[in-house]
Amino acid sequence: MAKEEGIRLITVNIRYTGTNGSARAFADEMISSGTADAIRAEDGNIRYEYYASFDDPETVLLIDSWRDQEAIDIHHKTPMMEKIAVLREKYDLHMTVERYQSMADNVEDEKFIRK
Repeated sequence: MAKEEGIRLITVNIRYTGTNGSARAFADEMISSGTADAIRAEDGNIRYEYYASFDDPETVLLIDSWRDQEAIDIHHKTPMMEKIAVLREKYDLHMTVERYQSMADNVEDEKFIRK
């Protein structure tokens, strides 16, 4: 995903944990139902991607990036949030959440990044 120039993105990492493959089933349903694509199409969404854990097969990571807090606030008021809450209950998932705000590009870090 291309980072928009001059914007300090907010990224939220959500780890969904369940049992008997429920976290992966949740992510599959979010994708197959079109909900993930609908979120990606929202104004201000930069990234919305699910990843499976190599260390814990019962955990799925969502990386969700937004242009700013206002975009997140608008997203949280959409009917989609109720749909997501229903699916989390359906799959009996537990969550941990980490939130990050990008910093201005650091030229010093560039020497460590292979593109």
